[in-house]
Amino acid sequence: MKIGADIGGTFTDVVAEDGDRRWSVKVPTTHGAPEQAVLDGVDAVLAQAGRSLAEVSLVVHGTTLATNALIERKGARAALLTSEGFRDVLEMGNEGRFDQYDIRAVRPVPLVPRHLRYEVAERLRHDGSVVQALDEAGVAAAGRAMVAAGAEAIAVCFLHAYADGAHERRAREILAEVTGLPVSISSEVSPQMREYERTSTTVANAVLQPVISDYLGRLEAALRDRGLRGAVLMILSSGTLSTIDTAARFPIRLLESGPAGGAIFACDIARRLGISQVLSLDVGGTTAKFCLIDEGDVRRSHTFEVARTYRFKRGSGLPVSVPVIDLVEIGAGGGSLARVDSVGRIAVGPDSAGSEPGPACYGRGGTGAGVTDCDLVLGKLDPVAFAGGKMPLDLGAARTAVQAAVGAPAGLTVENAAWAVTETVAETMASAAGVHCAELGAEVTARTVIAFGGAAPLHAARFAEKLGIAAFVVPPGAGVGSAIGFLRAPVAFEIVRTRRVLLPDADWGAVGAMLDEMAAAARAVVAEGAAGQVLTVERLAQMRYAGQGHEISVPVADGTGFAERLGADFGAMYERLHGKTIAGNPAEVTSWTVRVSAPAPLSDPLADVAAGAAAPVARVRRVWPGAPAEWRDWPEHARAALVPGMQGQGPAIIAEDETTTVVPPGWRFRVGTGGYLWIERGDRT
Repeated sequence: MKIGADIGGTFTDVVAEDGDRRWSVKVPTTHGAPEQAVLDGVDAVLAQAGRSLAEVSLVVHGTTLATNALIERKGARAALLTSEGFRDVLEMGNEGRFDQYDIRAVRPVPLVPRHLRYEVAERLRHDGSVVQALDEAGVAAAGRAMVAAGAEAIAVCFLHAYADGAHERRAREILAEVTGLPVSISSEVSPQMREYERTSTTVANAVLQPVISDYLGRLEAALRDRGLRGAVLMILSSGTLSTIDTAARFPIRLLESGPAGGAIFACDIARRLGISQVLSLDVGGTTAKFCLIDEGDVRRSHTFEVARTYRFKRGSGLPVSVPVIDLVEIGAGGGSLARVDSVGRIAVGPDSAGSEPGPACYGRGGTGAGVTDCDLVLGKLDPVAFAGGKMPLDLGAARTAVQAAVGAPAGLTVENAAWAVTETVAETMASAAGVHCAELGAEVTARTVIAFGGAAPLHAARFAEKLGIAAFVVPPGAGVGSAIGFLRAPVAFEIVRTRRVLLPDADWGAVGAMLDEMAAAARAVVAEGAAGQVLTVERLAQMRYAGQGHEISVPVADGTGFAERLGADFGAMYERLHGKTIAGNPAEVTSWTVRVSAPAPLSDPLADVAAGAAAPVARVRRVWPGAPAEWRDWPEHARAALVPGMQGQGPAIIAEDETTTVVPPGWRFRVGTGGYLWIERGDRT
């Protein structure tokens, strides 16, 4: 038996699997003690299965705790030690403006205030050669000053330390002896060029390290006390698994762990169903996430942002340079709050009611109008059967909240106000997904949406309509998709290191030795969680034409003639992406990536099933389909009663314990092999 546990902003999802059997539960997230919701969920799924923790071989965990600690500035009080003259790199950033016309643009406040940033004499060249030796006495003095100033963690980021981390490693030894505090060094956290991004990443790791380490320690100890003998692994932002110890050392790699699990879940479904082009839609209680999947795999990146001061503006957040699945996340979920803004427009999010107190319908003291309140008002959710009847909803409170927040200010009836909010949410999600596809040069309309998370199946049809997409899939276990994805991820670790090489001068001897060293370091991490498994090594070069500002990833083939092959592969990939090459301009490698992984759990492909009987109707549901319509009777189907081959026409509601699927008029549904729901526009042939 294996267990996946995903802490979200509103609910904590826990899934247990034993072969083809699965049990799952959603419990409200306990923000004061996040591990308690995990433990409660584990107890619940084990009770469903009639099993004990002693029978569990693996627990995989993902959490939003790291992200929330940075956004809410609730991490440790960190100090920074940097090269003399570089104290203000966090303030200066990269000198870019995320909005050139906004003279009042607000930049993110640095995680380390200026009085906790210290300088020390030392200097390396870009190739790692020493210009000035490390002032060890200065390091010790800075450490004593940090303790006196109340520091709880330390980040060390020296100029060009990505080329040689010797000075940083020695500084860590001194600081650990003098202060006794945890120390993060950039040559291990993010050994990449670009000084501001590397410093920002290392500082964020230091801020998170005491908080995450303490949390993971509490969680693992509690699981062990309850009888767990199996392994505990963490899902990283890259969609791979690693050990508790590695996650505690590099908590910065946990920032997108929950969304990454959802992307892995969608990849597994795309491969099982043979869908070559996918747009995944993962909507929970707080956010909506989108990810492009081609031929069963995601796009990956080595940079992203967190804690943006302008939610949708690239460049307004804190940059982080670690491996991550390339996805977009916006503040639009079931708990996102609706309002009428100062110019009379209906707006939704990014603020969310979360689980404490939650939307008004939760009956926990919340008074704001959440998207879940609106879905309840429209009849799309059953107030009695929500969450399998374990969490009844207050329809009266939902109507009062929607009318107060939107209906009265906008001059709308409560039903039209709720409908307008759901339309706004669908438009916001579709716009964000469309922009993401456009930025990547990806075609949208030929894709199939895979919808999961508690709220996605409710809004997937309207989301697809706005993008011109003709079909979406709702998989079994959609309401806890990210937690299921945790159990599909491989044990793996990725290392990125900057070493600039101009291709005509590239020497495989030096490059190969560096890549072998990186592979050995990654193997040491992976071996802890993948004992006895055959490991594979993937090598990539981040390449560009000399003088350009950004890179593309190109696979590296080793041995004789590697530079010529790498150059030819780069040219072909560049032309495929941009339509041309740049003759006469040499190519260069800026950074090298090594990924060591164990085999991912394999899922068998599923053959489709022939259409069969009409889906049985469990009852009739009163639904408000949208202005200017009136209440209508829609058939409700119990998903548990549907078997492969069954089909039906919209309008319809398909209900299950963890989510609800809305099939609007003009759409049809069928049940495929494995219980997958295929929902297609009626005009699709």
